Amino acid sequence: MEVIETIVIQSSEVEGKETAEKSKAEFIWTLQATWHLVNTRLEMDQAFDQPVCKKKKLWEMVAEKVNAKLRESEVTDVTVKAYECDLKWRNMLATYRKNAERAKRLGVASVHWEFFKPMHEVLGKSREEIEAQRRAKLSGTKVGKAMASKRFTPILPTPPAATASPCSARPPQDVLQLYMELQERKMNMWAQQKALEERKIEAINNLAQAISSLAQKNSTPVAKDGQ
Repeated sequence: MEVIETIVIQSSEVEGKETAEKSKAEFIWTLQATWHLVNTRLEMDQAFDQPVCKKKKLWEMVAEKVNAKLRESEVTDVTVKAYECDLKWRNMLATYRKNAERAKRLGVASVHWEFFKPMHEVLGKSREEIEAQRRAKLSGTKVGKAMASKRFTPILPTPPAATASPCSARPPQDVLQLYMELQERKMNMWAQQKALEERKIEAINNLAQAISSLAQKNSTPVAKDGQ
């Protein structure tokens, strides 16, 4: 969800200049640009799925590839940034998950979202397939060998005593998956907050430059009157 902040000041000239700068710097996701993002992100899905990876660097690579494809299509007026690709992809993931639930209930034919098929071919893997791939990645590592020999116990959050009951106990695999999902949500929230803070700083800098320029223009007539 995109949050738009509006700063109201007394000078209409400064406000107009700031609005023009914001509109010029804002990237508009056309259908062509969205397809470039989807295809690029799906091609790099294995890189994003690595246990240890720098998501910021990966999103910068995604932005570079999307901009390169747009330049090939002679679209060069505005370039997309890494955080804009990240936020757009999160919104598309939310839409994909809603359509995936609909497909489970009513069948794939009931989904008419144009991006669902290519995303579902990559992201619609079953839980057993994901678990098998995860075990295959860990099979050659010390952690994987320790887990295979049952000498390794994952550190999991302790559930509250009030909610613990034999009937509602989950298997260790489910609890581990839940813990990983919670950690992923925290990282997503942190990335969104960081992107919003960067946009705030950029807006404040633009406003400061506009006010400084206006102050210099207003100081010129005053100096002439003093003479």
